[in-house]
Amino acid sequence: MAVEEEAENESDPEELNRILRDDDGSVKDEKKQEFAAFPYTPYSIQTDFMNALFRFLDKGGVSMLESPTGTGKSLSIICSALQWLVDRKQKKVNSGSSSDDKVVVDGGEEDESEPDWIRNFTVVNDDKETIRNNRKHAKEKRPFQGGEVSVRKHEAASGGDDEVNEQEFCLEEYESEEDSSSSSSKRKPPVGGGGFYTSSEDDEEEDDKDEEGGLKVFYCSRTHSQLSQFVKELKKTVFAQNIRVVCLGSRKNMCINEDVLKLGNVGRINERCLDLQKKKSSQVSKKKNLGTNVRGGRTKASSCRCPMLRKQSLQREFKAEILQREAMDIEDLVQVGREMRTCPYYGSRRLAPAADLVILPYQSLLSKSSRESLGLKLKNNVVIIDEAHNLADTLLSMHDAKVTMSQLEDVHSSIESYLGRFQNLLGAGNRRYIQTMLILIRALLKPLATTSDRNLNGGNSGLDTSKSSKPCGGCSMAIYDFLFSLNIDNINLVKLLAYIKQSNIIHKVSGYGERVAMLQKDPAAAHEETSKLSSFRAFSDMLVALTHNNGDGRIIVSGQQGGYIKYVMLTGAKLFSEVVDEAHAVILAGGTLQPIEETRERLFPWLPSNQLQFFSCSHIVPPESIMPISVSHGPSGHSFDFSHSSRSSTKMIQELGLLMSNLVAMVPEGVIVFFSSFEYETQVHTAWSNSGILRRIMKKKRVFREPRRNTEVEAVLRDYKEAIESGRGAIMLAVVGGKVSEGINFSDGMCRCVVMVGLPYPSPSDIELLERIKHIEGLGDSESSSKPSLTLVDDSYYSGDVQAGFGVLKSCRRRGKEYYENLCMKAVNQSIGRAIRHAKDYSAILLVDARYANDPSKRTSHPSSKLPKWIKDHLIYSTKGYGDVHRLLHQFFKHKNVEKSS
Repeated sequence: MAVEEEAENESDPEELNRILRDDDGSVKDEKKQEFAAFPYTPYSIQTDFMNALFRFLDKGGVSMLESPTGTGKSLSIICSALQWLVDRKQKKVNSGSSSDDKVVVDGGEEDESEPDWIRNFTVVNDDKETIRNNRKHAKEKRPFQGGEVSVRKHEAASGGDDEVNEQEFCLEEYESEEDSSSSSSKRKPPVGGGGFYTSSEDDEEEDDKDEEGGLKVFYCSRTHSQLSQFVKELKKTVFAQNIRVVCLGSRKNMCINEDVLKLGNVGRINERCLDLQKKKSSQVSKKKNLGTNVRGGRTKASSCRCPMLRKQSLQREFKAEILQREAMDIEDLVQVGREMRTCPYYGSRRLAPAADLVILPYQSLLSKSSRESLGLKLKNNVVIIDEAHNLADTLLSMHDAKVTMSQLEDVHSSIESYLGRFQNLLGAGNRRYIQTMLILIRALLKPLATTSDRNLNGGNSGLDTSKSSKPCGGCSMAIYDFLFSLNIDNINLVKLLAYIKQSNIIHKVSGYGERVAMLQKDPAAAHEETSKLSSFRAFSDMLVALTHNNGDGRIIVSGQQGGYIKYVMLTGAKLFSEVVDEAHAVILAGGTLQPIEETRERLFPWLPSNQLQFFSCSHIVPPESIMPISVSHGPSGHSFDFSHSSRSSTKMIQELGLLMSNLVAMVPEGVIVFFSSFEYETQVHTAWSNSGILRRIMKKKRVFREPRRNTEVEAVLRDYKEAIESGRGAIMLAVVGGKVSEGINFSDGMCRCVVMVGLPYPSPSDIELLERIKHIEGLGDSESSSKPSLTLVDDSYYSGDVQAGFGVLKSCRRRGKEYYENLCMKAVNQSIGRAIRHAKDYSAILLVDARYANDPSKRTSHPSSKLPKWIKDHLIYSTKGYGDVHRLLHQFFKHKNVEKSS
């Protein structure tokens, strides 16, 4: 029987749950649903969860479902949401109400062993023999395809190595729609806007419109590993073979062009991918529009394009191949793409319209521009957002924008160089917009540069600061005030952005700079020019940010890190409403969603609390399988205090080392220790190494450290697992908010004890965090609208001064402090949730800090009040000393060893 969650803060989860439950606490039997696809006998809380989700989907709107980590949440979502999808599609077929949602019934004899609901919902696969023949034929005629052809080879076909082909880099004449209102025909946007180009050197161009698959479920999560785990769970069900599933990922995870992959950086990979396509598109466009002025035929032009996208026939084969297989994760798609030598990134995008279930990362679904680029249509479909505990902050951070002084200078010099070469060849429209861009860049540079050492038409920046002789290191302001202060409020940024997108100026200018550097035989300069694409992108993103509503965010101007301007999005309500207004239902799922009132205020404040559908359940693990203890003292009697002012003391670090030395001798198999940051983990590891404590620990267990680079995590985890399975045991030093704390499954021996060192509050020196805290503090306050939109403070506020940050926190009355504490405890809950992954699992949970052990009745806001109920109800708050902790742990593991042997 599911247990109701306690009410916390302003929210009342019990009241919200009441609409779902009978007097005895069980879920109301409103036409109770059978979930035949569930591969095992479900626990009662899993049945309750699936029934609640099914009803929420029927009703539509916004819903929140909370199920602790390790309770089979993913499998419950799959079996409930896809059962609802199948039922809804079948109803439409039976009623003949929608041709788009047509479900095809297999021909031939029916398998009586299959339930009706799945027998009537079978995807028609393309004939497998035809697919095999097509692939065989393609292999026979497929020539060897190497990496991308170098720019120098292309030069031979377009003007020679000793000169720059002006036609290649000169912008086409441009007029905006408003400027050309006197003309009856609208200017056709030039190709090269970042789309997927379908022309091919081997295949006939054709209209290859993908069929829409009708009603869809969009499932998204935060990380690549979480999406892969979801597909793994999906494969346990019959749905994996009987519905159309596609995974969408980033270019970095799905690109198979080694020349592009070796660039490493995500931004550079994206830019290079688009650049390869735009070069192809640009050549085709010139051939059509300029005739004999462009040298080189179609074959030569195509050679500049990514070799993995040359043949549309291979993309069609890829689609047919994927549709005939069971559900595939990103790694599977990449493998098929490598085998067929065709791009899985664009191949999977082509599959999305016909899919029933689309699995994708946050960025692809929550960003409107990404949705439009991918062609995702949310209208009347279902959106499920998993791991939604930090959804508001994730959504906001996706829309932040930052441009540095060096990036602005790069863009300025590149455009000036380009204009100097092509000014006489450009039309009036292009010259006008390019001059506008230069004016804008100079204005943005003014608050970042000193008046004495910059020569970019300097002068008074217009910022209200008494320190005009130095970079403005201490100001934040609303968008309109920022534009007014720089005298650029009269520039139409929307039209300028349209010009940048439609004219393809970014790639024209950067391509010209790269070609000049190559002709000068300076590889370093050519590489630098290529990297300037990221500077152009940062500049463009900042322009987009400056078009947001005035109250949606703040502009921060800082002299730190060489000088930068950053836009910090503060409210996600408008962004999230774009998803809610389109979709039939939006489901937020997670292990720890409370306090839900904060989420409602920040994402959907228009929705009254009593209309928010909420469900919460307890954990499937029995109380005797966990041992949560707040550890206030170490083995030598020192009190643990890992607050910012005390955590770096030698005494504190050594006391923690003594605790770990004792634990590794008592705890079997794996131990995971979470630190607040990589910097603090490094500090502790160094101190332990110098003092000899690390050697003591290593005598009992192998020591592993979470790497900073995500690409290295998998190898470390593999070695960690092997050490445990070998019988020696291991200890992992990990970081809150890192890869290990998010979405990694540490079941059974992988984690018999999880240790949380201190309370991982975010750094109060984070300027963006402080701006968000100030914004949240003002939510719902009538006087907030009268607050000044320009904030000038002491430079220490913007220079990373921690005490200045603490001053902001102390000035908060309630909401800001509550948000800051919630960030900390959500991180704690995510981390310790790695330990218990199924009903028969067991683990000790140690919260190492005296603040966890203090009497909760004497504090208005105690950390334990924000722990999950399944831990909070069994947490041992106070111990007389470390001796009690040692005794409790010894008894716990002794009892579990007896259970295992019996």
